[in-house]
Amino acid sequence: MEKRKQQPHALQWHPAFYAGIQIELEAEADLLLFENEHQLGTKPKEIDVLIVKKERDVSIRKNIGRIFRTHNIVEYKSPKDYLSVDDFYKVYGYTCFYKADTAQADSIAIHDITITFVCHRYPRSLMRHLTEERGYEIHREEDGIYYITGDNIPIQLILTKELSEEQNLWLKSLTDELEETETAKHLIEQYGKHKGNNLYKSVMDLIVRANKDKFKEAKIMCEALEELMEDELEAKRTQGLAEGLALGEAKGLALGEALGKAESIVVLLKDLGDVSEKLQRNIMEQNDTEILNQWLKYAARAKTIRDFEQKIQ
Repeated sequence: MEKRKQQPHALQWHPAFYAGIQIELEAEADLLLFENEHQLGTKPKEIDVLIVKKERDVSIRKNIGRIFRTHNIVEYKSPKDYLSVDDFYKVYGYTCFYKADTAQADSIAIHDITITFVCHRYPRSLMRHLTEERGYEIHREEDGIYYITGDNIPIQLILTKELSEEQNLWLKSLTDELEETETAKHLIEQYGKHKGNNLYKSVMDLIVRANKDKFKEAKIMCEALEELMEDELEAKRTQGLAEGLALGEAKGLALGEALGKAESIVVLLKDLGDVSEKLQRNIMEQNDTEILNQWLKYAARAKTIRDFEQKIQ
């Protein structure tokens, strides 16, 4: 009887992108607050990545973040996805919703928001629509980075395929069409320097899965790479054990997500002053991610700790 071929696991691009954009901005990470799949309201309307700049008057030096203001909305498309005209209006609409979803009218100024679109290839139909229908202008700022002007909201387009390897190795390599074996070697070298960092592991794991032949071609199936692919060896375990591990991992990820959001809230509040032990305990013991999402918005917009406390009561 012919054995049925096992279907390969679907590649999870978005978690790797979330890790990759943090790597690209890690030199200034202390100035930024990252939140994955930021929820808009209580229904499932999500921004791919929300980046809040902690200090309004401090500029971001990294090339992909120079456009950043206080509130920065990022939309990511994987290498096989296309950035369409409707994608633009969806993200633009979500951005307006984010601005309006506040307790106090106009507490987020329109000029304090930016939109970043990240995709692999140049979206010609969308760019033509923006220039012909909306009167925008497209300006190539540098390799892979285009500024879209003509709107009250600053907008940029990042093409990962065109990014400079020297400046943006990790986002550029977030593809299933890695072109150079030297790039694979460079990735392994950089990963080796940050082996204990989960952000690097997340991106590297995805890149290796998507470009196995290129890595084998480079003859760099070293210990670091084998470690990244360890889960493929784990496929030999029984299905029952795999399902049990998946269930436990899902619970652990949910708790970890809640803990990360709670810690981000405390960090934001500490910028406003001393956080009492009672308030900190109240935040850290909360494990409902929907509540924490709302609290995170309150903390990002609060002018005093008292403002925040009044909103969560």
